[in-house]
Amino acid sequence: MREERTAVAGDAAHLAQLTAFLQQFWSSAELPPAEVLAFELALEEVFMNVVMHGTTAGALRLVEVSLALTGDGLTMTVEDDGPGFDPLSVPTPDVTVSLADRRVGGLGVLLVRQMMDAVSYARVAGRNQLRMTKHLTA
Repeated sequence: MREERTAVAGDAAHLAQLTAFLQQFWSSAELPPAEVLAFELALEEVFMNVVMHGTTAGALRLVEVSLALTGDGLTMTVEDDGPGFDPLSVPTPDVTVSLADRRVGGLGVLLVRQMMDAVSYARVAGRNQLRMTKHLTA
């Protein structure tokens, strides 16, 4: 098993740093280039949700991202020290209705669920922990 971890302040300016961390891990582990996009999109969606919804005015949250490569899959875990919130509890948006009639929010979580093979949430030691796993092709 190979695992790496990094941490940044919960500020949108740090998204590029997290993306570079993911890309470096991907390249050094020689993972299939075609599959990195799903992880980049999931990382962006989850991180920006923490930034926009998990912080209070004047309080930057610490966001940790870990990548664990095991056998045929990769697990990306995003943890933050914001208020407890399970993004998987958000109702699945009805994408069959018109944009004018659709509720705001929830599309990012839907996207993450569709791109990954498994997504789970836990509140561990006062921290939000969102774990996303996808099986990779050889």
